Amino acid sequence: MSKRILVVLSEYGYWGEELVGPVEAFDRQGYQITFMTPTGKRAHALPPSVDPEYIDPPLGRSVTTRDMARRAAELDESDRLDNPVSLQSLIPERPYYSALNHLRELEEYHSRLDRATGDLVSGFDALVIVGGSGPIVDLANNERLHELVLAFVRADKPILAECYGVAVLAFARDWEDRASILWGKHVTGHPKEYDYKDGTGFLGVDFNMGPPPYPLEYILRDATGPEGAFHGNVGKETSVIVDYPFVTARSTPDSVPSGELLVEVLENGLRRHGW
Repeated sequence: MSKRILVVLSEYGYWGEELVGPVEAFDRQGYQITFMTPTGKRAHALPPSVDPEYIDPPLGRSVTTRDMARRAAELDESDRLDNPVSLQSLIPERPYYSALNHLRELEEYHSRLDRATGDLVSGFDALVIVGGSGPIVDLANNERLHELVLAFVRADKPILAECYGVAVLAFARDWEDRASILWGKHVTGHPKEYDYKDGTGFLGVDFNMGPPPYPLEYILRDATGPEGAFHGNVGKETSVIVDYPFVTARSTPDSVPSGELLVEVLENGLRRHGW
C-alpha cells in the first residue's frame, strides 16, 4: 500500500525548494501527499525562492538555480496546493484557565484532541514541516501543530522539519512537564551564520522584521541538552541529520537530500545519519 505523507505549510510563505525537494522524492516513490495549513488558506512560495537572481545575503550568492526556480514555480502555481486541510478545523484549541467551566471544557478538549490526532496519525506514515520565513509567524508557536507533532512522536512515526520549521520541534512539549522532545537528540537547523541581518519578510504583510526574532541555533542547542547536539555544519554545502524519529534539514540546499532520507527512513528503517 502506498505510504501517505502529511505536509504542513505556512500561510505566510514557504521556501520553494524546501517543498520541491521532499515532494519530488515522495512522488518518485508513489507516495500520497496531503497538504495542510494553519487555517486552510492556500500557501504560496516566497518570491525570492522562485527568483534565481536573488542573492542570499549570508552566502553572497544565489541559492536557487534556474531549474529549481522553474520547478518551484510550477509546483506553486499548480492545483496541488489548492484546498489544503485546515489544522484549525481538525485540532481543538486548549481552553484558557480563566474559562468559566474550565474542568468540563478541558475534558472535552482532551476528548476531541485524542480523536483528532488519532485519526490523523493513523492516516499518515510521516509528517513534514516545510521551512522558509513563514513558519516563524504561524507554525513555530502553533499549539495545534505542537499537539500533532506530539501525537506523531507518541506513535513512533517520523517527522521531517526544514529550516525555521525545526523550531516547531523545539517548542512542541508536553503540557505537564514542558520537557523538550528533542532532549538527547541530534539535530540541525538554521545556524547564526546563515541568519539574515535584515530582510526577514513574509507574505501578506508589509513588514520587514530585520533579523529573525530568535536565533534558532541557540534554541536548538538548549532543547537538545548535554546528551544531544546541534550540528550547524557551517561551511559544508548540506546539513541533514537523522536521529529517529526526527529528520532535520538546515536550509535550502538540504531539501532534496532530506526528502530522500525520509524515504530511506520509511522504506529501509534508517535511524541515524549525519553525525
